[in-house]
Amino acid sequence: MTRGPHFSDSQAALFDHDEAQATSIPRGGALPSYIKDHRARLRERFMIGGADALPDYELLELVLFRAIPRRDVKPLARQLLETFGDFNGVVSAPAARLRQVNGVGEAVATELKIVEAAAHRLARSKVLQRQIVSSWDALIDYCQTTMAHGDIEQFRILFLDRKNVLIADERQARGTIDHVPVYPREVVKRALELNASAIILVHNHPSGDPTPSQADIEMTAQIQLAADALGITLHDHLVIGKSRELSFRSEGLL
Repeated sequence: MTRGPHFSDSQAALFDHDEAQATSIPRGGALPSYIKDHRARLRERFMIGGADALPDYELLELVLFRAIPRRDVKPLARQLLETFGDFNGVVSAPAARLRQVNGVGEAVATELKIVEAAAHRLARSKVLQRQIVSSWDALIDYCQTTMAHGDIEQFRILFLDRKNVLIADERQARGTIDHVPVYPREVVKRALELNASAIILVHNHPSGDPTPSQADIEMTAQIQLAADALGITLHDHLVIGKSRELSFRSEGLL
């Protein structure tokens, strides 16, 4: 499986000359000034320039400050990025895999999962109860945020009303690393329960390659037949990869 962008040697070199060296502070002791000042400077740069002013490792440090208040977190930020590739890969990693990294305990894993949940909720708020035609880019961003880094396949359905406003977004199934079971009858049944007029199917490929399999194509055709029979429009089927997505409609598969 192709992994996302790696933590490069040039990025790693940034750690070698920073003022904050790996240090553990006894409980109750004062933070050395070089660690305290380093944290203050990072926070100030973030507040002035926003996330764009910080590379991945510094943004990750800001997150780790809360979970590890009494130790230099730079070495751990470096290890997490080397393990998971980039900031998105770190916060999207399953908690069990995060805990396998030396130095990651419950506090760190919880903090990272809170960041991930906040990102998902923010992305979802930009598309729910909005017309899909006018917020298509936001919809793609939401699907990428919530699904691109998953290590197993999941299948979601976006339910739309007659004005193509997104009224519900539900995960229907979770599978394995390369398969997720989907039942056309359950898809259209849920659409009827929500009084949806149209649906968009979305699933991810943990391999990173969004090219649909023959099983994906056959499953989509079955759902389209079931939806057509009940007057429900299947607008699209999106396959989410690590860095790009594929639209069945754009590819002429619908």
